[in-house]
Amino acid sequence: MKILLVEDDKRVASSIARGLREERYVVDVSSDGEDALYLAQTGEYDLVILDLLLPKRSGLEILQALRADRMTVPVLVLTAKAELEDKVRGFESGADDYLTKPFRFQELLARVRALMRRRGDMTPTILRVGDLEMDTLRHRVARSGAAIVLTAREYALLEYLMRHADRVVSRTTLEEAVWQHDYDTSSNVIEVHVAHLRRKIDDPFLAKLLRTVRGTGYVIGRQDQPDG
Repeated sequence: MKILLVEDDKRVASSIARGLREERYVVDVSSDGEDALYLAQTGEYDLVILDLLLPKRSGLEILQALRADRMTVPVLVLTAKAELEDKVRGFESGADDYLTKPFRFQELLARVRALMRRRGDMTPTILRVGDLEMDTLRHRVARSGAAIVLTAREYALLEYLMRHADRVVSRTTLEEAVWQHDYDTSSNVIEVHVAHLRRKIDDPFLAKLLRTVRGTGYVIGRQDQPDG
């Protein structure tokens, strides 16, 4: 699952992002309000963690703009403002939860998981393609009952493909959806990750699920033999 973290304190942002990535979330980080609003409106995020005091645009402005656009992505407000009226203003602007600084990472993680569970009421949390199964809440992947261990990026890549099963996903789409800022367009990082993923989810099994569509992209679905 993919999270947008909006925090202008680099030390705090780095610590939160590192902890979330260790939990196998894909995390994009933004440090100013204008960039954050653009990412939230154009990206496909499962959760936004939003500081209120930001340069260029405040967190409340971002939150109000998202709700005005009828975007339902859960938003966890993260701020040093602890007064009751600030919390009320945040909830009235469309926040789903509110956590004041300082905090322990385990509490943040618990709130993230709770919001993800609520979103699971609208978005499927168990994804299946053939005998391949992904539990997006517990971050577990298995095929024919056998557990498969993936890196955070492999997991994010597989989740995106499974959410778009039986549809060809272009390389450009994967760049934007899975790598966002963290990508060198001149590299072959996508091909490398797809190759690693294929070795884990396909090579040990007779039926192949992950297919390369030459010149176009990748598709996951029931296939007897891959194209490449």
